[in-house]
Amino acid sequence: MTHAPSGPGPKLFARYAYAPNELGYCGPAEAASMFELGATGSTGADVVALARRFHGAWPYLTTLAELAGLDDPLDERVVRAYWIGGPLLREVDQLRFGERLLATIGSQAGHYWQHLTDSLVTEASATHGFHVFGVYPWTRLLSSGPAEQPLYVLDNCRIRWGRVVARDGDHVIARSRRLTWNGRRLGLSPAGRERVRIVVEGAGFVPDAGPGDWLALHWDWACDRLSPADVARLRYWTRWQLRATNLRLADEDGVED
Repeated sequence: MTHAPSGPGPKLFARYAYAPNELGYCGPAEAASMFELGATGSTGADVVALARRFHGAWPYLTTLAELAGLDDPLDERVVRAYWIGGPLLREVDQLRFGERLLATIGSQAGHYWQHLTDSLVTEASATHGFHVFGVYPWTRLLSSGPAEQPLYVLDNCRIRWGRVVARDGDHVIARSRRLTWNGRRLGLSPAGRERVRIVVEGAGFVPDAGPGDWLALHWDWACDRLSPADVARLRYWTRWQLRATNLRLADEDGVED
């Protein structure tokens, strides 16, 4: 039996969640179902059950939907707001969202996540960027040892924007800005080239991507085609999150920003 999701929200969720799921970093061992859903909009698996097992993303979706007065956590507006930022974020009180989210995930976390306290409320946004930079522990490892691995994970786990300059078989060459760390602050590099997958065995989420297209990139995978408005929102919320996280990092180091 095929579970046909209502509307484009589940398909959009799968497109962004697929890359880390394929790598085994989050969600159920259902990468084939996620790929099918992202590529075709339907799958034989239970879509809501799949999404619930993304224990990082699901509390954001449910909290954002509730505060926005929406019944469906997989509503496209909710999903888009979480992954890249969107108009829905303007309709939700950010501090209230942060308090509600941290109360939810903090109560579920073990000792490894003791940093999930009310002190993070001012850094919280209803986006994947906060999960990467604020909730995950990686920013706290930048100054405690070699920074290369934490920086690599942070850079690839965040959603970044890139503009295609060339096609290379099942990949594209895109110009994107990578994450930087100068020992004190996170930032973005000037745009440079990177090679990103868009097709696996003849299928993908944007298989016809070509020069000039803006794409959302997650790990080494192209998730979706972005409109100019999408790019602007993703830039805005990325920069917002970096500013908020840098303030916290400076405070933790005892340095005035």
